Amino acid sequence: MIVGFRDLLKMIGIFILSCCAVFVCTLFLNYSMELKSIKDLITPGQMTVLYDAQVMTGKMISIVSGGCLLVTTVIMLFFYIKHYIDAHRKELGILKAIGYSRAKIAGGFWIFGLNILAGTAVGYGASFIFMPLFYKVMNEEEMLPDMSVHFHPLLLLCLVLLPGIVFALLSCLYSFYKLGCPALELLRENISMNARLKKNKKTGTDKKENQKKNDNQSFLTDLRQSTVHSRKSLAFFIGFASFCFSSMMQMTMSMDEIASALFAQMIFVIGVILASTTLLLAISTVVGANTKTIAMMRVFGYAIKDCSRAILNGYKPIAYIGFVIGTVYQYGLLKVMINVIFADFETVPEYNFDVQAFFIVLIAFIVLYEFIMFCYRKKIAKVSIKEIMME
Repeated sequence: MIVGFRDLLKMIGIFILSCCAVFVCTLFLNYSMELKSIKDLITPGQMTVLYDAQVMTGKMISIVSGGCLLVTTVIMLFFYIKHYIDAHRKELGILKAIGYSRAKIAGGFWIFGLNILAGTAVGYGASFIFMPLFYKVMNEEEMLPDMSVHFHPLLLLCLVLLPGIVFALLSCLYSFYKLGCPALELLRENISMNARLKKNKKTGTDKKENQKKNDNQSFLTDLRQSTVHSRKSLAFFIGFASFCFSSMMQMTMSMDEIASALFAQMIFVIGVILASTTLLLAISTVVGANTKTIAMMRVFGYAIKDCSRAILNGYKPIAYIGFVIGTVYQYGLLKVMINVIFADFETVPEYNFDVQAFFIVLIAFIVLYEFIMFCYRKKIAKVSIKEIMME
């Protein structure tokens, strides 16, 4: 077995993403299928309007939330596979050197699909526990006939089994692509990291000389930019975490008049889980991947503050850009739902941008983000120079 079960435990982010995606999609799609079963019982009038609105809501939320989380899961899967290959270059190189084919090694990566399967299965099962209460809330005004929860095998196939199979195949194909380099190249030390450290040494040695020349771009600025550019997938995850926090927290605070408290609480919990998990995993990977760089900077006399700024501060603009995009997204989504889907409901109030909610969530985001950065600055301070140099 190329990938062990202990490696899968590190992929908790994929598990949570797939779990949340299937949980939301199962709730709304199962409810929509139940609605179609009572279509003949719907009488013309306000009941028809409510029926059409709820069917449209289910489709819209499933497509938007499911599609967004699907794309993120694919990107995170590719990141984990690349990270695993980079961390086990020598072992994989030895396998190729002793005669294992590229296809046979890549075939062992099917196990990454188990994480997706586990996440979708848990999300699917959790949705059925929550579903009776969800049905009751969706028909709170009792305008539609009562509906009981039914099991639909098609949803189990499309939301649980097929994603597990597709992601297992996707893992094999992507690893096959990444293992296209010769065995000798895999057996060598990470060339890009070596080149980067040599550049860091040279630039650190020539720091005083560069300052005399009034260089427009200092070593720390250059390192901060190269850290972000070298790991674009991590930049995406940090932006996505900020996006989730911004959109879902503001949506929760803005839905008190246009949706039930249960629906707002569900969005709140999912938003907190997605944002915190994705952000923590991304930042911990950034710090872990740059331990050698941090150790080398400290050897050349850079302070802990300089190390943390060079490694972490490059992601701060991305985090705030994600927050802004999340703000625009939640406003646009709620505006469409109110003005298009529920346009025929006189009782639904007009939705306007909630300025108060924006500033409350912004302050909460700044406090949370800076607290996480503070914790990882403390972690950077504990990086052992001796242990890194002895590797």
